[in-house]
Amino acid sequence: MTFRALLTNHHSDGSLSPADHKHISSGKPLHADCSGRSYTQVICSCGWEMKQRGKGYVAECRKWHLASHAQGPKALRDLLRLDAS
Repeated sequence: MTFRALLTNHHSDGSLSPADHKHISSGKPLHADCSGRSYTQVICSCGWEMKQRGKGYVAECRKWHLASHAQGPKALRDLLRLDAS
C-alpha cells in the first residue's frame, strides 16, 4: 500500500494558505493578500498527523514517518546512520 502525507500551510484563523502564497522562514507573507503562515500541518493516509509552527521540522518528521511505512525499522536505521557512506 502506498501512503501519502499531505503538507499544508495555514493562517492563524485555521484557513488554508494557498500554495502560491510564499512565506519567509518566519512565516511572514511575500504575497499581499496573505496574512502569513501560522502553522504547518501534515496528515498521512494512515491517520498520523502533526501540526507545528516550524515548517522545516514538520517536513522532516513527514519524511521520517513515510520512511517508516516504506521499509519499517530498516529505513529508520538508515536515516540514523552517522557516516555518509
